[in-house]
Amino acid sequence: MVEILFLVIIAILVLEFGFDRYLTILNIRHSRKQLPEILTGIYDEDKYNRQQDYFRTNARFGMLTGTFSFVVILLMYLLGGFGWLDRMVQSWTDHTLLQSLFFFGILFIINDLINIPFDWYHTFVIEERFEFNKVTPGIFITDKLKSWGIGMLIGGLILSAIIWIYTLTPQYFWLLAFAVTTIFSLVMGMFYSELIVPLFNKQTPLPEGELRTAIEKFATSVDFKLKNIFVIDGSKRSTKANAYFAGLGPKKRIVLYDTLMEQMTTDEIVAVLAHEIGHYKHKHVLKNYAFSLPFSLLLFYLLGWMLNSDLLAQVLGGEKAVFHLNAIAFFTLYTPVSTLLDLSGNILSRKYEYQADDYANKHGLGEQLISGLKKLSAKSLSNLMPHPLYVFFNYSHPTLYQRITKIKST
Repeated sequence: MVEILFLVIIAILVLEFGFDRYLTILNIRHSRKQLPEILTGIYDEDKYNRQQDYFRTNARFGMLTGTFSFVVILLMYLLGGFGWLDRMVQSWTDHTLLQSLFFFGILFIINDLINIPFDWYHTFVIEERFEFNKVTPGIFITDKLKSWGIGMLIGGLILSAIIWIYTLTPQYFWLLAFAVTTIFSLVMGMFYSELIVPLFNKQTPLPEGELRTAIEKFATSVDFKLKNIFVIDGSKRSTKANAYFAGLGPKKRIVLYDTLMEQMTTDEIVAVLAHEIGHYKHKHVLKNYAFSLPFSLLLFYLLGWMLNSDLLAQVLGGEKAVFHLNAIAFFTLYTPVSTLLDLSGNILSRKYEYQADDYANKHGLGEQLISGLKKLSAKSLSNLMPHPLYVFFNYSHPTLYQRITKIKST
């Protein structure tokens, strides 16, 4: 039975990798198709050639890094790497909680160290070549150290709580672990912009002026209570632009990238924010939580059911059930289910994006939103012709073509 389950896990890994490569190749080939008339004018000929070069460079680099990661994981299974690491941490301590923390901590650090050369190359070669990069080596290193610290602190605390709950009450593990992770997710949703973002970026209140007046005027006209409008120094790392809402309830805030303010007009920025307000008005954040909760509960129920299986541990080279080995085997077996859930989430997300676009459009900002979206796509050298199948499986937002067509049809 161990051999059969091992082959099932390997098959899942190979099929997932193969399907991802298939979609990527389809996407690369499809990007060469002629642009529809509605998208002409976004790029001139020279810039469009540059966009194609940027897209293919990133796609091929992504295939390279993905293949490398796949080979490493495959070798860990085939050579019994997980079982070897389990035996090593068990020789250090008899405390099951510490064993799991050491196990996952070592995997986390090794994985990140292996990926540093790829991250460095992408940042300082690819992004630099296409004039996006603003990151200095110093920022790169400090960002990495901060990410390690946050990951070890927060990840360690959550992981410790989950393992402690399992050792305390295996019978109700699934319910209590679900409750802890749900509460943590809500707290992070409320305070992420205030606690985590300042560790990496500076956020300053948007000063009085034409833009703030226009934003507040629109917010008042649609009965949207807004007190916090911040500008983030995105130009510290990239020339790409963005804007987003953060927080929940009274903690919500608008965050504008300084690069966005440089690239778009006041009306276009208001239109982009009207889209974000549309998400709030349609309660998309709450609906996403409601959508994810039952599936999260199912995940913890199945995980709790399989954590005491000696068979799962033996598949990874262990002798008896331990939290860390069983968790890794479980999440690999759960991959087909998570893929279907991610697909469902993307379908729902694209529906919500259309609704938010429609909200802006119904408030007379459709053309400004289209203009703003075109500028964002042009500035970031976005692929305007992704393959429909690639979009179906990987895009949380509709394509630019789909969004413009939808706005113009209403």
